Amino acid sequence: MSIRLSCHCGAVVADAAVEVPAEAIECNCSICRRKGTILSAMSRDDLTVEAAPGALATYRFNKHVVQHHHCNTCGCTVFAEGEVRGARMAMINLRCAEDLDLSRVKIIPFDGASM
Repeated sequence: MSIRLSCHCGAVVADAAVEVPAEAIECNCSICRRKGTILSAMSRDDLTVEAAPGALATYRFNKHVVQHHHCNTCGCTVFAEGEVRGARMAMINLRCAEDLDLSRVKIIPFDGASM
C-alpha cells in the first residue's frame, strides 16, 4: 500500500510507500503551527516525489537541519526532509494525502517549539 499526496494545484505529487499510519504528530513549532501540518515520519527512501523543474521550493529556518518543501505555485507543504542520527528521513503532511480520512488517525501533540 502507499499514500498518494499532492499540493493544491497538483504541481507537486508524491507517493509514500508506507501503510496509513495509526498515529501522526501535530507539531507546535513556529512553521508547523502556522501551516497546520499533520506529520508522519518515514525513511526518505520510501518517498517518491514528482515535480516539474522549479515547482518545488525549499525553506529552512532555525538550525537549518530540516528542508521544508512547498509548491512554488500554491504554497502547500507536501513534505519535509532531513537526517536523524545519520539516516535520511521524510515527514509527509497527511493533510495533503488523497483519500485519507484523518479522523481515523490518532493525532499526537509534539512540542517542537521547545527544541
